[in-house]
Amino acid sequence: MTNSPKKIINAWAMYDWANSAYNLVITSTMFPAYFEAVTKSNNNEVRFLGRTFVNTSLYNYALGFAFLIVAFISPILSSIADYKGNKKSFLRFFCTIGSIACSGLYFFDKTNVGLGILLMITACVGYWASLVFYNSYLPEIAEEKDRDWVSAKGFSLGYIGSVLLQIICFVLLFKKEWFGISNDSRALQISFLLVGIWWFGFAQKTLNVLPKGIASENRPEKNIFINGFIELKKVWKILKEMPLLKRFLFAFFFYNMGVQTVMLAATLYGKSELAIPINNLIIAILIIQLVAIPGAILLSKLSAIIGNLQTLVLAVIFWICICIAGYYLPKGNINLFYVLAVGVGFIMGGIQSLSRSTYAKLMPQLKETTSFFSFFDVTEKIAIVLGMFGYGFVTELAGGSQRNSVLLLAILFIIGLIILLFTIQFQKKQQYATL
Repeated sequence: MTNSPKKIINAWAMYDWANSAYNLVITSTMFPAYFEAVTKSNNNEVRFLGRTFVNTSLYNYALGFAFLIVAFISPILSSIADYKGNKKSFLRFFCTIGSIACSGLYFFDKTNVGLGILLMITACVGYWASLVFYNSYLPEIAEEKDRDWVSAKGFSLGYIGSVLLQIICFVLLFKKEWFGISNDSRALQISFLLVGIWWFGFAQKTLNVLPKGIASENRPEKNIFINGFIELKKVWKILKEMPLLKRFLFAFFFYNMGVQTVMLAATLYGKSELAIPINNLIIAILIIQLVAIPGAILLSKLSAIIGNLQTLVLAVIFWICICIAGYYLPKGNINLFYVLAVGVGFIMGGIQSLSRSTYAKLMPQLKETTSFFSFFDVTEKIAIVLGMFGYGFVTELAGGSQRNSVLLLAILFIIGLIILLFTIQFQKKQQYATL
């Protein structure tokens, strides 16, 4: 295999530039704060589908439901795309519905919470489902030895693009009088509209240039709608015969549940529980983005010295300390919140990339790796679902306070840490047995 032309590689990387604005503006900074502000009237309670929810819990439940949808449909659609060779059509579909949903959030206010929840779920599904097909192009457009730098190019463009649009949104919010905007809510709504336009507009280069996809020569064993789950079942059977990898996956399931929930709930925790002003929240999220890159590099270098599993143990211990610090953080202390943001950013990117590379090292050396990474992806999404639902449920039990939910996350990290330590012990026994 040879690399695809530079034009195709650049077009592929451009999708990161296009969609990363959703992850920064909608998931991490402006939308969570806007949602909390819109729904905080009536003692932070929201009526939805005939039930009264704590507003932050409803937000977490909605995101959890979105990830549940992605976890369910990904194996089905991946199987269809591989068989039909139409991954580009799926990429276009989910990009379109996700970007339209983002733009539709412009109309979300306190009078139509149901619409806002529906659009939020749709945007989340569109973003994460499109990534399934976007990522699957990488082995087709780049040789194995070049995939790291091609992937890094996409990541870099995504980081630059998302920060650029975030700055534009900052100007709209902080200098709204320049544009004749009357209040913060309207500035935020316009920002959501811009995210959708940005995502859809820049994605057109990707969608116009990327090849259609390569149809599989192998016919599915059964109906293509269930073939993806058959493949996942095969992976599980293989994992039963690989105790080291199985132990690592169990550890990953628990500590990643904590990692992903922190990333998705941090803004609401800062806004609702710690009373951090939205301007300072946005600055904190940018700090996290800036610190994440050197943190990931440092963890990567450390893993080369002491080993992947040992480095993950240190990272999980660090996360436990972050959760404890977050629990005791007093309301309104902006400087301490910034310090906490530095800690989250430093460890956030590194533990995710190291987890994926550790899985790749421990998995069997097969020609067909798609099913194994599909299993890894589904494991990650189910962990997010349980983490978000658990976080929201504990918040409701605590009468709206999220501090006990942070302790729940600490418990998840502790469980993951214990399983990681047992995994290291098992690995040492295996190495000793081969001597």
